[in-house]
Amino acid sequence: MRYGISNLSIVPVRTDPSETSEMCTQILFGEHYSILDENKKWCKIKLYFDGYEGWIDQKMVKEISEKTFLQLAQQQLIVTTNPFNIVQPEKGYGNFLIVAGSSLPFYKASSNTFTIGTDNYIIQGDKILAVKKNIRNILIENALKYFNSPYLWGGRSPFGVDCSGFSQILYKMIGLQIPRDAAQQALIGENITFVEEAHPGDLAFFDNEEGKIVHVGIIWEKNKIIHSSGKVRIDNIDHFGIFNIDTNRYSHQMRLMRRIIQTNE
Repeated sequence: MRYGISNLSIVPVRTDPSETSEMCTQILFGEHYSILDENKKWCKIKLYFDGYEGWIDQKMVKEISEKTFLQLAQQQLIVTTNPFNIVQPEKGYGNFLIVAGSSLPFYKASSNTFTIGTDNYIIQGDKILAVKKNIRNILIENALKYFNSPYLWGGRSPFGVDCSGFSQILYKMIGLQIPRDAAQQALIGENITFVEEAHPGDLAFFDNEEGKIVHVGIIWEKNKIIHSSGKVRIDNIDHFGIFNIDTNRYSHQMRLMRRIIQTNE
């Protein structure tokens, strides 16, 4: 089997091997994957972080060895938390931006350097090594950095993010790994019965008329939720669902709430 890693800010992952196929998710800088299948133009990959599968353009593949892939799997996850960071190759030119939630493989704090394949990079800005205190406050602070970011199906970045990509990246930035899709996220953690019992950072899930979970948001305060719907926005929440403060009507129907962060800090 072959393996790869993203050395680009954002790599679109498509449902089928075609430019016209929908984007189902994105690979952020520094995230690695295994290659399951390929043809002349496309590679079917499985992202290590969440097991998501899809097709990426062959031209966007940065191959790594199996040894490197296994080493990355054992590493502590170092993640960027600024909406944007400038990355500079140690040799040559070509500074570029990476987005919040990007991974920094083989990061060395003493020199602010990390390695992608055989290339070394320098980065400045905030990074999360291991969050142990004020986890909930940090998650909300990071969520507010995305305020007004546009909604994008399959998006995981401040340039465009969908509802479950938003919650997944926010949890990644506090060192917790959760699935990609809202319906998958709703299966983990412990149940919360009442909105009044929710803490900042807990997740609320919403369903459609068929009972399918189609939306997720992050509880901020007991009557506020941060979520990506048209854009990353703040609305009111109660046991009925999300009350849109612009339209003065309910936009999403409450299904359940889950607690993944096992601390009240």
